[in-house]
Amino acid sequence: MFEKFDWMIGRHQELSVAIGQPEIIADTDNYQKLLKEHAALEPAVAAYEAYQQTLAQLEEAKEMLEQPDMADMAREEIDGLLARQTEQEKELRLLLLPKDPDDDRNVVVEIRQGAGGDEAALFGALLLRMYTRYAERNRFKLEPVSYNMTELGGVKEAVFNIRGAGAYSRLKFESGVHRVQRVPSTEASGRIHTSTCTVAVLPEVEDVEVNINPGDLRIDVYRSTGHGGQCINTTDSAVRITHLPTGLVVTCQDEKSQIKNRAKAMMVLKSRLYQKYRDEKDAAYAANRKGQIGTGDRSERIRTYNYPQGRVTDHRIGLTLYKIDDIMDGDLTELIEALTLAEQAEKLKEFGEQAE
Repeated sequence: MFEKFDWMIGRHQELSVAIGQPEIIADTDNYQKLLKEHAALEPAVAAYEAYQQTLAQLEEAKEMLEQPDMADMAREEIDGLLARQTEQEKELRLLLLPKDPDDDRNVVVEIRQGAGGDEAALFGALLLRMYTRYAERNRFKLEPVSYNMTELGGVKEAVFNIRGAGAYSRLKFESGVHRVQRVPSTEASGRIHTSTCTVAVLPEVEDVEVNINPGDLRIDVYRSTGHGGQCINTTDSAVRITHLPTGLVVTCQDEKSQIKNRAKAMMVLKSRLYQKYRDEKDAAYAANRKGQIGTGDRSERIRTYNYPQGRVTDHRIGLTLYKIDDIMDGDLTELIEALTLAEQAEKLKEFGEQAE
């Protein structure tokens, strides 16, 4: 393990010298690439240097044990340093875990009505508000791409971008079937209904990462419609793009400009294709994502929102929080941190098995 950190420190020092060279600075693309690598190494370098400092302090404290008048103080200091050493070694192991290359990306989020009819669509609207509030709380930027709403204000399908540092690393755990249990306002007998929505979180990709042959696309334009189907645009500004080889279809009608709608639709299409290619390349990941997103059936779910009991349960890690109002208002931090820790624990387990 430590050999890897020795290499990181050497590489960090090389980069520190390189990014100060005039010829490197003049090459903008290469300069930005090296800056990014330099910044990515800094947390590991700082953590390893702090660990080395702890080891040096331990040696000094052990030498103090030989002095009778300092022995008690030395033993107390050694206990604290040993505890710090254990925590730092855990942190170093985490820093060595392979990072998801998409973690720093912006995301495309898709919410779709599942089982439960109008009540499922209304739940979709609640999820849309939840992610909107989460974006606001974290100073992320949310941009609508395409919203297909019902007359009651529910969501049949909502596609939007969330942009911000590390957006994918935080939101990737939201992919899957979300189930709600509550009494609809139209339910006279007070019976609890169960309905679902599916959520997909895709990493947003750059143009250079997914090449699309223009001949593989069918692009249709039509007039945008608002809630309930009424016309909100007298020109053909809405865009539907079909990727013929895969059958993927993307629509966008959020903007009044056909050009802007086309650009947004292409961005979503590229993200879906990127995810498709990534899934095909990594069979294990594909099986995991398929298991998460499922079909929208009531029996499949990653999370349940139970309004009568005021609780939210994430079934993947068995975590239940009795703060449904806060969560539906976008306070997802505790859920996301717990899921992140669970993923890290699983990776550490695999890392330990490989080391053996």
